[in-house]
Amino acid sequence: MALYVMKFGGSSVGDLERLKRVAKRIIEKKEQGHQCVVVVSAMGDTTDELIDQSRNLNENPPAREMDMLLTTGEQISVALLSIAIHQQGHDAVSMTGWQAGFRTDETHGKARIQDIQPERVKNALHDGQIVIVAGFQGMTNRGEITTLGRGGSDTTAVALAAAIEADVCEIYTDVDGIYSTDPRIVRCARKLKEISYDEMLELAHLGAAVLHPRAVEYAKHNNVCIVVRSSFNHNEGTYVKEEAIMEQGVVVSGIAYDKNVARISVLGVADLPGVLANMFGALADAHIDVDIIVQSGVQDGEADFSFTTDLHDCERAIAVLEQIRAEVPYREVTSEVDLVKISIVGAGMVSHPGVAAKMFKVISETGVSIKMVSTSEIKVSCVVAADNIHDIIRALHTAYGLDTLEQAFVGGPKDRR
Repeated sequence: MALYVMKFGGSSVGDLERLKRVAKRIIEKKEQGHQCVVVVSAMGDTTDELIDQSRNLNENPPAREMDMLLTTGEQISVALLSIAIHQQGHDAVSMTGWQAGFRTDETHGKARIQDIQPERVKNALHDGQIVIVAGFQGMTNRGEITTLGRGGSDTTAVALAAAIEADVCEIYTDVDGIYSTDPRIVRCARKLKEISYDEMLELAHLGAAVLHPRAVEYAKHNNVCIVVRSSFNHNEGTYVKEEAIMEQGVVVSGIAYDKNVARISVLGVADLPGVLANMFGALADAHIDVDIIVQSGVQDGEADFSFTTDLHDCERAIAVLEQIRAEVPYREVTSEVDLVKISIVGAGMVSHPGVAAKMFKVISETGVSIKMVSTSEIKVSCVVAADNIHDIIRALHTAYGLDTLEQAFVGGPKDRR
């Protein structure tokens, strides 16, 4: 008997028929003699619909009230799934994130887990129940409801797996594993048998939506074995683990892209000690993540800086810069949207020269200019205009020898295209 944490995303529980299919999948595992803890996201587009409703009332709703609102989506899912499992003759109990013991900091909308007290989950397992936990949510020590940010159900699942010492954390989605790139764009994408935490962490941070970055960080820190697989079939999934076997001749493991990118340029910044510390310290205090940073040469005692941030944080970042203008003198701030960050990732890149040069050549041959570049030992990222993004990804996928003869599986039988 093994202890499984099984996480099902919004597409897997998008309607009642899919909920029934998920219930059957969980019962199959239970009837094999295993213990099951299930983490569920909100059904389908529920979260987006709730956000739209709130903004119809208030374009800038209070963060606390948004957390109160958005957590209801997952609570609907867990209750309905428990009802479906009971209908099929098995005992299940649904829990909110705070009932399952999740304690977070007080950052509404992007809370971080500080502690998990899973005694109630363990007691239910001891009683033979299937435990169904609402993902994406927790509670502060002062009793305030919080959410973990987009994709936070992945983090809930991995963190819970670590807390209860589960044998495996299975992440079920509408694709049957982790592919070399988005299989909706490249249908001949290569499915990976396994991938290292470091490679997966890079891909997740760079826009690959199959796993949330914080979930991978949590797994790496706690050595949680993750398996990404489909809720629509029983195909073998992809293992995310400490060390992964590198396929012979494959230097680049994956290609990711992020369309939520904005570039902010701060022009004519006084070349004084502490200027960058003040600028980026203020952005950090506002919980604004900064990615690629580029500085031009100093001329006449002034320099220009450009950095990228999430598109949704662009206006807030500009507002922060305006607030600190007295401390950080500059001439003007400009911004640019409609950008995409394309990245290649692979542990084999460190020992193979010319990988970045090939990427630059492929992008240039599509007629697109590169605006910014960032590199590390296992990744190269380029910020480009959003035009022709799918053509660029397909060209890169072919150039690095990642195309296969097989067609990737996406979605259930009705969704396959």
